[in-house]
Amino acid sequence: MANTPQARKRIRRNERRAEINGNRLSRIRTFVKKVESAIAGGDKSAAAEALKAAQPELARGVARGVLHKNTVARKMSRLTKRVAAL
Repeated sequence: MANTPQARKRIRRNERRAEINGNRLSRIRTFVKKVESAIAGGDKSAAAEALKAAQPELARGVARGVLHKNTVARKMSRLTKRVAAL
């Protein structure tokens, strides 16, 4: 149990940040799933549009510290390659 005022504040802050970061991550996953479902459907134009919408979301995840930049670079690269292959 936290005994100092700083530790108590830190616990409160960490709970708020965890909720915010969880929401951000969920939003990013939703955008990525839209791209993957368009790829699975074989619709190249829809997949390209979904990828265009997902890229800034992924980049924002890096800027906000939710995802590592190499993770996002890898995901973008793989999605782009899959869309181009349609």
